[in-house]
Amino acid sequence: MESYDIVVVGAGSAGAAAAGRLAERADLRVLLLEAGGPDTNPDIHDPGGVFRLWGGAEDYDYLTAPQSHLGGRRLRWPRGRVLGGSSSLNGMIFVRGAPADFDGWGPGWSYAECLPYFRRLENFSRGASAYHGTGGPVRVVADYEPHPVNAAIVEAAVECGVPYNEDCNGERQDGAGFCQLTVHRGRRHSTAAAYLGPGTPVEIRAGARARRLLLRGSRCVGVEFVWDGALYQVGAGQVVVSAGTLESPRLLMLSGLGPAQRLRGHGIGVAEDLPEVGRNLHDHALVPVIVAARRPVPPAVPGLPQMHSQLFWRSRAGLPAPDVQPLFFHVPLYDETMSGPQDAFTLMAGIVRPESRGALELTSADPDAPLRIDPAYLREPVDVACMRAAVELCRQIARAGALRDWADKELYPAAEDLPAYVERTLVTYHHQAGTCAMGTVVDHRLRVLGIDGLRVADASVMPAVTSGNTNAPTIMIGERCADLVLEDL
Repeated sequence: MESYDIVVVGAGSAGAAAAGRLAERADLRVLLLEAGGPDTNPDIHDPGGVFRLWGGAEDYDYLTAPQSHLGGRRLRWPRGRVLGGSSSLNGMIFVRGAPADFDGWGPGWSYAECLPYFRRLENFSRGASAYHGTGGPVRVVADYEPHPVNAAIVEAAVECGVPYNEDCNGERQDGAGFCQLTVHRGRRHSTAAAYLGPGTPVEIRAGARARRLLLRGSRCVGVEFVWDGALYQVGAGQVVVSAGTLESPRLLMLSGLGPAQRLRGHGIGVAEDLPEVGRNLHDHALVPVIVAARRPVPPAVPGLPQMHSQLFWRSRAGLPAPDVQPLFFHVPLYDETMSGPQDAFTLMAGIVRPESRGALELTSADPDAPLRIDPAYLREPVDVACMRAAVELCRQIARAGALRDWADKELYPAAEDLPAYVERTLVTYHHQAGTCAMGTVVDHRLRVLGIDGLRVADASVMPAVTSGNTNAPTIMIGERCADLVLEDL
């Protein structure tokens, strides 16, 4: 059996970062396994191609369980199955989160301790500062000419009392402004581009789907995977699982690491009883406010995604960080129940500090069987209240004078009953987290409890999701994981 010093499972936001950094050590052999293929689809590299990727070959295209607080609807969850993972499918928005997010993660993960890693990973277009770095692998652009509708919405938000903030990753997060984007010279800058470019010392096997971890007693000694239709096993001195919030817990459970009773029910032998694997699943959520335009909306700006303005706001007093993050689109985001003109735009009301928690479960010992995914959207009344406040804020902004030249009439929700509208239209914000949380599944050095030689590093280890888009903090987790592995070596 071939053997490596380190095997990383998953080439997404964290996995590519971890593998790339670990391979900088010339004396280490690093193997990176990715279930998806290479990032050759032109739509990946075109920032305007986001919506064309969802449901395609590079998308896992998960489906949730019926949501009891959403009228029994099942939601589709796009997730990247390609080099770069979801950093190759996402909206390219680079948000670290609020300092209070990290201060709640536990020992070693305060914002002050994470900030050096954020600065290290970044090549910021405005240059280095106390909050930003240059020379890192991830290109982040902050200054560009926005679409006029996106710019008018930001102006309208300021008119409504939301302060303008030119840097949500700086001293404070609150306020309205333009998104910092992982875009370089008009092309998406995924973690595949950042960490796995030409000349990388990482050995990459694309199209290699991990089936289980190889355990010898209480130590992980390798990975079993399917590659090019054949079953392989590879040995490892250390294994880092970075398969994402859904696939990382699946791999642990298929390997006998999870809730013992449920594993036995599927005929899986229990190596370590870890009851919280798959639990604590939560996600940010969005509800659209769609407004007809009174004149033709200009086409998309080349090199920018359709969404590149946003705001951070607190729906009530006493919060340690913003709980609302609307995202603004210069196109109408109609779902299958809606219709309307193409000259329209969308203010997506978003909640980013949800208290509702669900769970992910195996449905079979078959690695290819669908997962049961229940994020329990809006289970907690505080999330319902927060989402309604976010929608009302977006409606207020849409009526502001700064949008007078663009906004005609509100198409949705218009006169529809707001609670019913939220239940009917809520969708994922693509920020699932928490299923292998620090403190219950991994320790604060990301080591799986009870198992030597095994770590998890991706958004699944977040005890609570950050207040904003999750790509940036997930890359930071991968960077941090690399250092933790090297310290142990």
